[in-house]
Amino acid sequence: MRVAQVCPYSLSIPGGVQGQVLGLARAQRRHGHDVTVLAPSDGPPPESGVRTLGRSVPLAANGSVAPIAPDVACARRTIAALRDGDYDVLHLHEPMVPGPTLTALLYSDLPVVGTFHRSGASAAYAGFGPLLVRWARRIDIRVAVSADARHTAESALGGDYEMLFNGVDVEAFTGPVPTPTSGPTVLFIGRHEERKGLVVLLEALTLMADPPELWVAGDGPQTDELKARYRAVTGIRWLGRISDTERASRMKGADLCCFPSLGGESFGLVLLEAMAAGTPVVAGDIDGYRSVVTDGADGLLVPPADPAALAATLTQALSDPELRARLRAAGSERAAAYSMNRLAEAYGDLYSRVTEMKKSRPEGRPFFFHSAR
Repeated sequence: MRVAQVCPYSLSIPGGVQGQVLGLARAQRRHGHDVTVLAPSDGPPPESGVRTLGRSVPLAANGSVAPIAPDVACARRTIAALRDGDYDVLHLHEPMVPGPTLTALLYSDLPVVGTFHRSGASAAYAGFGPLLVRWARRIDIRVAVSADARHTAESALGGDYEMLFNGVDVEAFTGPVPTPTSGPTVLFIGRHEERKGLVVLLEALTLMADPPELWVAGDGPQTDELKARYRAVTGIRWLGRISDTERASRMKGADLCCFPSLGGESFGLVLLEAMAAGTPVVAGDIDGYRSVVTDGADGLLVPPADPAALAATLTQALSDPELRARLRAAGSERAAAYSMNRLAEAYGDLYSRVTEMKKSRPEGRPFFFHSAR
């Protein structure tokens, strides 16, 4: 089956949706589908099977920055890509985001599967609600990646949603050689912005009697401020952006992975990546992470924005090898249940269903532009 997976966010900038789109496309190709990823990119295509649609612009959204491409040139490239591809199915990630996904939704009469990743309030949903509700009716099958994501989409757009987890490429995290350490080590990976809770982790470090080495991967608007504020704290290594290979190696090498997010996370994919690498997880006790972690069973959850509680939990986990071994075994099992191969199979079933729906659907539904075929 020929599938166009359309991503609204630049593939040159790390992000959860971008990672899901590329990983799912690779897994689907292994299952025999002919998959092309259509997306903005601020550099060359990150891998084969990608058709880039132009550069992005940063847009503040959900406490972060979304690299989207809502310009006319990108819309034209999207339409040209759909004309050229002779696709059987459109798979739109975040279908209502201005740019290639919304363009594809309004332009094409192909069967459409739409995956909703977002969690939390949206100014676009609030400001353009009635129009978006109308456009969303063009999606034949709607999928949400978590209960939070479903609630966000249902509240704004109505409709029915099937639940499909985000997937993790388990083999990519079990294979690499662990990064060597010289003592207890904790890894943080994420954008350096308020909702990711990095400042909570750094403050927790100052409260620990015997603090571990802390690897801080990523960057963001808080990077310079936090480096300056905590420059006197020993053991912090600021890694900047790291490659996928280094990400997996450091996850495997660390004693714990810590993700103290304050909210705004629809799904804890990075937690599953750490579990797949065989490393215990300590994370903020928020809705999106509770969909992945059962506290005390396959990970440890702490109250958000509470450095003292985080310090106590990190101290407990680092000093208890039996606890870490139990969490490691349960976490590996949990990650396997969310494998990208299983997700590819599930979406393959949806593609078959949606093409059958297309055969029985009356022709002539209205289009914003005109038909792709």
